[in-house]
Amino acid sequence: MVTNRSSLDQRPTLTTTNHPPATGHSPLAPPQAIVFTSGTTGYAKGAIITFANHFWSAAGSAFRLGVVPGDRWLACLPLYHVGGLAVLFRACLYGTAVVLHDSFDATAARRSLRDDGITLVSLVPTMLSRLLHEGLTAADAPALRLILLGGAAAPDSLLAEARAAGLPVAVTYGLTEAASQVATLLPDGVAGKPGSAGKPLLFTSVAAVDDEGRKLPPGAPGEIVVRGPTVMAGYYRDEAATAAALRDGRLHTGDIGYLDSDGDLWLLDRRADLIVSGGENVYPAEVERVLREHPAVALAAVVGLPHPDWGQQVAAAIVLRAPGAATIDELLAHCRAHLAGYKCPRRLVLRDDLPQTASGKVQRRLVAEQLLL
Repeated sequence: MVTNRSSLDQRPTLTTTNHPPATGHSPLAPPQAIVFTSGTTGYAKGAIITFANHFWSAAGSAFRLGVVPGDRWLACLPLYHVGGLAVLFRACLYGTAVVLHDSFDATAARRSLRDDGITLVSLVPTMLSRLLHEGLTAADAPALRLILLGGAAAPDSLLAEARAAGLPVAVTYGLTEAASQVATLLPDGVAGKPGSAGKPLLFTSVAAVDDEGRKLPPGAPGEIVVRGPTVMAGYYRDEAATAAALRDGRLHTGDIGYLDSDGDLWLLDRRADLIVSGGENVYPAEVERVLREHPAVALAAVVGLPHPDWGQQVAAAIVLRAPGAATIDELLAHCRAHLAGYKCPRRLVLRDDLPQTASGKVQRRLVAEQLLL
């Protein structure tokens, strides 16, 4: 573990007197890093992130989360992940400290939260779940003011468990191509709108658009597009992917969601993961959320498998919290009680584990390949 504190006297002034550029290409245009996407639904692409992207991301995050001179951010995400990299750049810009772990270990993270004066930590849901399983409560983290939770959909049950433990969880939506955070809902909002990612950060705008790129009204699902100075310069050596993602000054994320009447963002799923069964749209994240609400389920992955009559059928792979904790019939009955019939898995299998990325995302593409064997 390494602790690094930069001088408070050297902190730059973040000002809003000038409008930020429409993209992150100036005034700090040189690329800082090529950060590869997780590639959960296809091949990984290298997003070119500039120094300006990091600067405006840090500024927007500061206005949403606040900055305290004594902040100490526990960094336990991989540094080749944009969420881990962003922590280091923000601390340098803010003049605050980072407590850097070389990997995530729930016992070590809990100890650091207790002993190292940690005020902020970025986690993905699987990390938070492991910490709660370790017995983490607010009493174990006396200085903690915020857990920034992102990287994957967070089950309502996980958020409720964290609230019961007194932990301040802020739910965030972000992506590599926008230098991490895009929208964030603070803990007070999470209690009232579990499942929402909140409003866009300062300097960033978000909209849901139809297939023609037209903005949709509140409540109408479409592709999420992002505009602002945190948007990447493009994909490394991939002109076709860059042209597909960066259109009309907006980043087309490939994520499906909507904004409600308050302007808060709700994510439904990845466009590439959408299941069309018998002409009906099924969002895997919704089915996974229902499965994870069952007390016996630790992990769930839902995918579409080819079907001669329906086009696709809904299939699920499940990891139980303990062997024999539930039967397949019990899990299917749970789904039927909470989902429309066409959304319920037609095939459900139990697994010892599921393929995941280093940042804790289940790789649905690999799950689908395994189920087809």
